[in-house]
Amino acid sequence: MPHILVVDDNPAVATALEVLFSLHDIETTAADSPEAALEALERTQFDLVIQDMNFRADTTSGDEGVALFRDIHARHPELPVILLTAWTHLESAVELIKAGAADYVAKPWDDHKLLTTAQRLLELSAHRRELARRREGERRRREALERDYDLRGIVWADAASERLLSLACQVARSELPVLITGPNGAGKEKYAEILHANSAVRDGPFVALNCGALPGELIEAELFGAEAGAYTGANKGREGKFEAADGGTLFLDEIGNLPLAGQMKLLRVLETGRFERLGSNRERQVRVRVVSATNTDLPAAIAAGGFREDLYYRLNAIELKLPPLAERQDDILPLARHFLPPDKTLARDAEQALLRHPWPGNVRELRNAVQRAALLAPGDAIGADALGFAPAPRAAPSSSPPAAAAANEPDRETIESALHRNDGVLAQAAAELGLSRQALYRRMDKLGLRRDQAS
Repeated sequence: MPHILVVDDNPAVATALEVLFSLHDIETTAADSPEAALEALERTQFDLVIQDMNFRADTTSGDEGVALFRDIHARHPELPVILLTAWTHLESAVELIKAGAADYVAKPWDDHKLLTTAQRLLELSAHRRELARRREGERRRREALERDYDLRGIVWADAASERLLSLACQVARSELPVLITGPNGAGKEKYAEILHANSAVRDGPFVALNCGALPGELIEAELFGAEAGAYTGANKGREGKFEAADGGTLFLDEIGNLPLAGQMKLLRVLETGRFERLGSNRERQVRVRVVSATNTDLPAAIAAGGFREDLYYRLNAIELKLPPLAERQDDILPLARHFLPPDKTLARDAEQALLRHPWPGNVRELRNAVQRAALLAPGDAIGADALGFAPAPRAAPSSSPPAAAAANEPDRETIESALHRNDGVLAQAAAELGLSRQALYRRMDKLGLRRDQAS
């Protein structure tokens, strides 16, 4: 049940408000002085405060109410406060609204208006507590991941990255092959390193091979090794990646580019741990954890005859699906700051430009863009101009029906995340969301979001 603290030295006011709110399943507690109110706030968690501006019969200045509000706001900055004010205190109330008060209601109040305002603020207060609980849960999960696992210095803040990291750490100790899927430049090799660092073979070697960076005729030699004379230019025997990775992890990037002949041999070594070098009939035995990655649609490649279905299911015992950077918005700024030299910072307009950019090249493109901007920016702060992105297009007047326009409006969580990233500055949050400040006001009002949480 929501709980309101009513602060007024007139018992009749406290009684009237208690009756009003009790009819709507809202509990109230009365305090007849600022001192009693502050003591009650230390003992009990309230969802809303409704406070008068004067507490002594011989005082009409409103100074006591101003002092009480500032005390409450300093100790409980997230707690909404409604001011009960006479017309003579209107100017003070307006100033307190600017300082963070939720609203003011003139005496004598209108029951319906006061109830509507209180219910809206109580709903927001409940949502804010839930958001705080979620953030606390995220913080604890992050601390547990960083404490319990070797994350190889990965930079992340987005919930999607946290879920993927948790899964990677959970499956790392298994000996089953892992397939990491996702677009180019999204960070698949970093996840392969995390899998190895937390595996049972973490003390063994980590060997990587990009199957897309070699001609098809050389990939088998790279994987399995070759004896002298096995192919033109092979003047001496050489070990392959499987031998080099014995007792550790072999990371096969761009596995979708492996030729069919190599796929057949890879399937055999995955099933038996045995293989032969090119040009040799002698079997070799290895113990290797295989992690593979691809940006290719392997089921489509199977349908087209370019990839073996049996190998796909052997590699795909466990799949980690790495989303593109554009779907991990909260990772963008932490990664950008990570790529900056220590003597450079990002200006606010650069941060907004980074968040608006679609990042088709993912983390690799972000790193290159930030490092290039750091080189070209004349001062310590990197502005949007240094990033070299095309200017954001102006939205053309929409002829879409109202229902379609409403579907494209940001939801509550999107707005709160934007406000959080922009330290509550409405103009900057609006720019990030592609809205005017007035449009953001209207959307916040529609969703019941308090404007005083922003500046």
